Amino acid sequence: MIVVVAEKPSVGRDIARVLGCRERGDGCLKNSEYLVTWAMGHLVSLCEPDELDEKYKRWRMDDLPILPEEIPLKVLPKTRKQYQLVKKYINASETDSLICATDAGREGELIFRLIYEEAKCKKPVRRLWISSMTDAAIRDGFAALKDSGEYDGLYRSAKCRSLADWLVGMNASRAFSLRYNTLLSVGRVQTPTLAILVKRRVEIENFRPEEYYTLTAQFGDYSGMWFSPDVKEEKTAVRIPDKETADAIALKVKGKEAAVTSVTHEEKRELPPQLYDLTSLQRDANQRLGFTADKTLRLTQELYEKWKAVTYPRTDSRYLPMDMIPRTKQTLEKLPSVYADIVKNIPWKEDGKLPFSKRIFDNAKVSDHHAIIPTPQTAKLDQMSEDLKKVFDLIARRTVAVFYPPFVYDAAKVITVCEGESFRSTGRTVRDPGWRSVYAGYDDASKKKKAKDDEAPLPDLKEGDIRTVQKAAVKKETTKPPSPHTDASLLSAMENAGRDLEDEALREQMKGSGLGTPATRAQIIERLVQVGYALRRGRAIEATDKGVQLIAVAPKEASSPETTGKWELALSEIAENKRDTERFMEGIRRLSAFLVDYAKTTTTEVVFPQEQRGGKKSRKSGSAAVKGLTCPLCGKGIMETQRAFGCSDWKNGCHFTLWKDCLTRGGGPALNEKIVRLILEKGEVPGSTGVIRMKDGMISFTPAGKDMPSVSLPVTYEKSH
Repeated sequence: MIVVVAEKPSVGRDIARVLGCRERGDGCLKNSEYLVTWAMGHLVSLCEPDELDEKYKRWRMDDLPILPEEIPLKVLPKTRKQYQLVKKYINASETDSLICATDAGREGELIFRLIYEEAKCKKPVRRLWISSMTDAAIRDGFAALKDSGEYDGLYRSAKCRSLADWLVGMNASRAFSLRYNTLLSVGRVQTPTLAILVKRRVEIENFRPEEYYTLTAQFGDYSGMWFSPDVKEEKTAVRIPDKETADAIALKVKGKEAAVTSVTHEEKRELPPQLYDLTSLQRDANQRLGFTADKTLRLTQELYEKWKAVTYPRTDSRYLPMDMIPRTKQTLEKLPSVYADIVKNIPWKEDGKLPFSKRIFDNAKVSDHHAIIPTPQTAKLDQMSEDLKKVFDLIARRTVAVFYPPFVYDAAKVITVCEGESFRSTGRTVRDPGWRSVYAGYDDASKKKKAKDDEAPLPDLKEGDIRTVQKAAVKKETTKPPSPHTDASLLSAMENAGRDLEDEALREQMKGSGLGTPATRAQIIERLVQVGYALRRGRAIEATDKGVQLIAVAPKEASSPETTGKWELALSEIAENKRDTERFMEGIRRLSAFLVDYAKTTTTEVVFPQEQRGGKKSRKSGSAAVKGLTCPLCGKGIMETQRAFGCSDWKNGCHFTLWKDCLTRGGGPALNEKIVRLILEKGEVPGSTGVIRMKDGMISFTPAGKDMPSVSLPVTYEKSH
């Protein structure tokens, strides 16, 4: 008997169907040759500190750091029954060998190996490694099983990742929680990701808007924007510092003759985008569809597992292996009929073969899994939810677009001079829509990009042509603050962590590394929101006050993307058998001990909002006094809790309350101590995004450029969510 261990029951049932295992057993399906059973995600994990020694049940700084030589395994209580069944099947006397059929990746490998280790199994193991869940792919995978030993490096990498997260997380979280007397979560990847959000928040808060003016001249059949030929930076070149100067230039040129002094035309070619890996798919789905990274992963995983419609999603490769050329052709031909026209317009070769490109097919650039594409099985779009269809559509169109020719256009630039003042005009004429025709009718995700794409062609102008300035319009502009991060931009920052390092050697070393992996980044973002370090406001993700405070007290070694990027690079090298695990783990132990020592000795003082660790929560539980602020209703002190600012005399009936998220639904900021202090002292807080006002018992937010507030609420408003 051969026992096949899948990662989930649904996957186990698919494999069992292909193998002809129709007889139901307890937690399994079987026939005369195979028994297919399954985990339910992780059945076995590392023990908690208090399971190593009861003294760790009580958090004490004197017991840190916790650095056991070995961290024993334990069976998870919720799935103990399934573990016992799997253990029985893999150790049964009639079992000759095993097939590891968990997900073909680092975590999938760890799930199986921990079960195998905890069950003390000694049976030989082969590995099923497939990139799609179609019946054909499963059959092909069973025909090409590999010895489990070929994946030992992957297992060592997975185990080191698990141990590293345990050691850093358990020690740093306990140490900083004890030091600041509040529950703090510090993680090897989580904290540097938070640092990216905090950095952006600080940039936005420190931003000071500057006014400037632009001048547009109308020449009859075209227009041009004034610019300074002496300024190299395009954005700055069009800025006139004050209205008087702008008005003077407008008056100077209005009604005067202007001459075309320069006309240039340049053919530009925009190559098609590459195939999706998980991170690029998540970014695109966020920009085009507004989906979070976590939602995109869940939908793509469902398309892979349930619908068999796409290949394995948790990949970091954007290429296909050479041997997939015939299968890719079959995939394109099997796409649903809605894609027939764009498939037909691929520039097929005369012999009916696909056009070949190293940007698509390259064995050297395929990692554990190739890029995400549809499977050669016609997707049942009529049975899918709208969100599933939208994600499938992204993947299908991208798979078609990569085979199209470049987008080709003529970019024209004209310089017109009037009374010594220069005006620049740009336009474009599309020569060949190329791959962009695949996306005809789509709303472009980027407004700036769309505006550029919509540039009208310029008239046929030549040097020396004369025009008259019919109108000169001055417009007031304001510099804009950096945009808050979205899932798309945060994923990009995580993927490219370390790319802006000043140390050139280290920057080169970190190519290909980043914060987390494609499979874990969405989970890390969601974790930051769950523990209160970040919040979502529309598509934006912003660091909370608590998140800012944590980064303020954490050392660079805990918050630097550089440190974590080096660990991720090391884990990749361990998977490729290029690095020793002991050296890696020794570095993690040193880091864990350092973080504990830092927490013990740091003199940085920050007052975190207190959190109740159990029991009945009171309205003002865990509150802290805000120095120098008094209640506008009764004159008593102001207290801050995790969710609100309110009167300290609430027990005696004063209900003054400002909830931190009361303005976020209307596009306003989350309230923090700095904003509340200004509101209570001045009644009005102008900022780069708008104005917050408090008057007559109401708090309101009016976005910049609008006269009416987008949200206006009583100060005792309970919450916006």
